Amino acid sequence: MASGRRFRVLNIVDDVTRECLAAVPDTSISGVRVVRELTALIARRGKPGMIVSDNGTELTSNAVLKWAQDHRIDWHYIAPGKPMQNGYIESFNGRMRDELLNETVFTSLPQARAALAGWVADYNTTRPHSALGYQTPAAHAAKLKAMGPASPPVRAPILAPLPTPRQTA
Repeated sequence: MASGRRFRVLNIVDDVTRECLAAVPDTSISGVRVVRELTALIARRGKPGMIVSDNGTELTSNAVLKWAQDHRIDWHYIAPGKPMQNGYIESFNGRMRDELLNETVFTSLPQARAALAGWVADYNTTRPHSALGYQTPAAHAAKLKAMGPASPPVRAPILAPLPTPRQTA
């Protein structure tokens, strides 16, 4: 932020539809916070079969491990130092960093939340993706939902905290 205070962003992206399901900025993100966000997301969108993530401390915490076990959701951790095993989220994080985080001077956390929400809405609803047949993620998700049980199984959302934006001089 302009004050020098850092913040992180927890991004949750659906691996199949490429939708950003959540972008949660805060000064710190604990395992308890991850669990709270995932619980709210499941209440809105339904339960995934699997979640794929990196090995960040907030994602390997006892709170997350217990939550995944209690909800009977498989959790797959990528191999340490192998970000391409989670390529969609890495690409998404890079795009967010380049297009928003490194280009914006944030004055407060509420301003960061508003800017992220706007960027995510644009990403989900107005940007066609070649991997989705040049549909937007939201349109692709709607198409899959309309297909009903015949649609391909929805893989897990993939998530990882976005590293703090680089400071430029």
